[in-house]
Amino acid sequence: MKKIYSDIIQFRGTHFEFGFMQGELIKDSLSVKNREDQWKVRKPRFSINEAEVKKAITSFAPGIWDELLGIQEALQWPMERVLKEFGGYRLDYVRSGCSILTGDDYLIRNYDYHPKTYEGRYTFYQPTDQGYAIIGPSQRVAGRMDGMNEKGLVIGYNFMNRKKPGDGFICCMIGRLILEACGNVEEAVEMLKEMPHRHSFTYVVYDTCGETYAVETSPRGVKVRQTSACTNHFEIMKDENRNHLGDSMRRLAVMKGRLGERLNAHDAFRLLNDSDKGVFSDLYGSWAGTIHTSAYLPGKMKAWFALGGDREPIVFDFRQWLDGQDVEINRITGEVDTDIPFLHMDEHANWFRK
Repeated sequence: MKKIYSDIIQFRGTHFEFGFMQGELIKDSLSVKNREDQWKVRKPRFSINEAEVKKAITSFAPGIWDELLGIQEALQWPMERVLKEFGGYRLDYVRSGCSILTGDDYLIRNYDYHPKTYEGRYTFYQPTDQGYAIIGPSQRVAGRMDGMNEKGLVIGYNFMNRKKPGDGFICCMIGRLILEACGNVEEAVEMLKEMPHRHSFTYVVYDTCGETYAVETSPRGVKVRQTSACTNHFEIMKDENRNHLGDSMRRLAVMKGRLGERLNAHDAFRLLNDSDKGVFSDLYGSWAGTIHTSAYLPGKMKAWFALGGDREPIVFDFRQWLDGQDVEINRITGEVDTDIPFLHMDEHANWFRK
């Protein structure tokens, strides 16, 4: 078993100030060094146009552009490099897993991906200039893997395929844009219809009204359905699905098989986080191992988080934090059954070696 951690980042201030603070934190980090090495193998098959990215981001959530400017100021990088690393637009995304289950005042989500991509940052951010306050783990610094905002809107996403990518946002930036700018599921669904999508994902949105929408998105279209369980295949846009869906179908069947029990939040969390229940995955080398389990309870404004499986979650009271009471711990710890290096804590988390 490998011991892993996520650092807790807490900040109140403008987006530029938040970006500058984050840039200072990552300036000499293993995450930056390892990503630099990773680009030597996986060279981007596109160019990044600063004006194009700025227009795309500011049309949905202009504060995030200011955050990227703050990161640039701290790192003293060319803007093209900042956008390649953190802009979340026109970047490639490798396959992954992920499972989502919703119920009575909860959304539970397993984040299944490769350790060499995980940056180990759990963020609390309350902007003083524009946009909603957000709690959740970050990806590529400015993006969010899943999260909840101050209005009680929750989002998580599940990978579908990388076929025929388009010019648009990748999943983690879409997660951030939705949480930054939308106050409920109706607004989130409309924004997901409007924005350009780089790859094919399902975005599951949930709020205090208890409605769950699974928004199937691809560069070629968007479809919306209601459901309480989602894995890694489309149910409407089936022609977009990958050929091999056995594990996705299996995990979905496990979750749907328990829906009649009207699971409470703790039981649902155990269903996804326990390694013997059939949803948790240890396929880390195949880009589909469960690294964290998140839970959001918008009615109570609570967030739960666990790294690895078979763990009781850390519980965060987001309402208290919004009222000015900082979280007292600065790191979340856990264990996963792999020896693969993690991006944020191990040297040589690159693609030169397995």
